[in-house]
Amino acid sequence: MTAIPANQVSLLPRGFGSLSRTVPAALPDTLFVLGANGGMRVAPDANVRLLFGLNEPEVHVCVGPTDALVSRRQGLIVRESARWVLHNTGRLPILFPGPRLVPGGDQAHLPTGYSPLFVVSSRHQHLLEVRVTAPAQPPGPRDGPERYEEETRETRADIRRLSPEERLVLVCLAQHYLRHGPHPQPLTWAQVGDELGRLRPAERWSPERAAHIVANVRRRLSGENGVPGLLEDEVPQPVGNALNHNLITDLLTTTTIVRTDLRLLRP
Repeated sequence: MTAIPANQVSLLPRGFGSLSRTVPAALPDTLFVLGANGGMRVAPDANVRLLFGLNEPEVHVCVGPTDALVSRRQGLIVRESARWVLHNTGRLPILFPGPRLVPGGDQAHLPTGYSPLFVVSSRHQHLLEVRVTAPAQPPGPRDGPERYEEETRETRADIRRLSPEERLVLVCLAQHYLRHGPHPQPLTWAQVGDELGRLRPAERWSPERAAHIVANVRRRLSGENGVPGLLEDEVPQPVGNALNHNLITDLLTTTTIVRTDLRLLRP
């Protein structure tokens, strides 16, 4: 694996949280990358090739650690002409927000701010979080370290509207995805009802109540946001977990729910 100068990087530990909501203070154009087992911060003048992929000893950031379909070196990110550029060197495509698929052998510039990327396998979509801090601005009345992280407080137009009750149910339903579990699937309604019942016994949770809330969210996102694959007539039979899987994928891709939301499931 390519060595990175110690004075130009720092490690993001496993359990760091999510780059969508918080990021340490850094100079302009600093790159942050977060995978399943932690991540890394790289300064813009580090002159390195940050590698990500399946084979953790040979890459800087691990993605899809239990999915053999992910390439050992799925891709790399380098600084080119004052821009961070992702090169997909693996077999699987990488899904950018938009959505845009970057196939193997292709490349894409990384925008300023937060970008949830997904390595798309037939088994799962593996999240790779990326953030590029805002470029330097001319000095002004708000000059100072805090201006470099102004974008962490940005309002993203693509984040879905959820009530606190809906967010609680959906985080519970999607917790295997948020915990980066191997081959994650949505919880069953019985599991959701049981867990929420134990977590909040005074609220009288049941499988039927949880299913009704999620069905309403699917209908609303299908109608208001045009999200495909959320209604039974949009997916082939047997439906199985497809509707909830498609819903969870949309919520993850738009960062409507993130790993730090798992705090809602703590007593």
